Parts: sequence; structure tokens; C-alpha cells
Amino acid sequence: MRFFTLVFCLISFQAHSRTILVLGDSLTEGYRLGKEEAYAAVMERELKKPHPDIKVINGGVSGSTSASAPKRLDWYLKAKPDIMILALGANDGLRGIKVEETKKNLENVIVKAKDQGIKVIMAGMRMPPNYGKEYRESFDKIFPDLAKKHSLKLIPFLLQDVAGKPKLNLPDGIHPNPEGHKIMAKTVMKSLDGEL
Repeated sequence: MRFFTLVFCLISFQAHSRTILVLGDSLTEGYRLGKEEAYAAVMERELKKPHPDIKVINGGVSGSTSASAPKRLDWYLKAKPDIMILALGANDGLRGIKVEETKKNLENVIVKAKDQGIKVIMAGMRMPPNYGKEYRESFDKIFPDLAKKHSLKLIPFLLQDVAGKPKLNLPDGIHPNPEGHKIMAKTVMKSLDGEL
């Protein structure tokens, strides 16, 4: 009897385990920070309190653009993620890549993930004012447009309450410091309500 109880508990534990992949760039990787300071690691520590079996994979690579997303997802599929936070596009904007191209790349990875049964959550990005009103507005619309089209949860802005605040960023004014990553973790975790 004890054996069957143990087997049932193990099956139940596995059935409720969750793996979250955060597919991003340097903002996700934790540029110039320790791995444990990046928001993905902060999230995992916080989420393990109510969900001890949860795993959060930091799929951030500095300098990456949306073009790399589909192939990078292929590599992470072996981890069998249940949820993917798609946090790419910032480098596309900073490099002035055509909005249509960025949108197409992000849509490709959304479709690929959904085809694998992965729940996708879209993290929005915004461009600084100096990139021109037309480009900035077109870029900013990519994320809500895709979220609406594919019925995704949307994090309106990954850097909400962090961007433009010197105390929460490194000296370069672009990448968040450890305190900034704690705020990012809270922002992202709000999108996971009801998903775990």
C-alpha cells in the first residue's frame, strides 16, 4: 500500500511541476550582474516559496535580436518549458531594424512555441524619445498587436518603474542593476497569476 501511495505522490508531484523559459537579451541575462541577481533567478526564488517544484530558465543572451528567437527556442525545447516569457525586441529597436521584420520574427517564435503547447506571455518594450516619434510609436505597437492577435497575456513594459531611474540602473543608463531586476521580477510575476 505504501508503495502505491509513494508512486501516486511522485506522479502528482511531476504533474504539477512547471518550467518557465524567459527568452530574452541582455536585460534578461543580467548584464554585468551575477546570475543570481538577474530577474529570472529572483523570480525562481520567490516562486519556489508557493511552488517548490518550479524552475525558471534564464534564456537571455546579450546582444540578441528577435531574428535569433526561433533557433534559440529549438535549443530550449529539450527542457520542455510550460510557459515562455518572450522578452526580445529591444536590440532590434536600438539598431533601427524595420518594425515589420521584428514583428515577423517575434510572430514566428510565438507560433513555434504555441505549436509545442507552450503558453506564451509577451513582454513589451519601448524605445527612447530620441528615436523619432514615427518609429517609436510603430515599434511600441508591435507587442500589444501580437498579444491581441495571438491571445497572449501582455506585460505592457518589461522595464516599468525601472527605465530612466538612475538608482535602478547601471552607469550606462540602459541595463538595470540588482535593485532594478527585483522590480522587473515583480512585474513579470504579476503576469503569471493564474498560470501556475
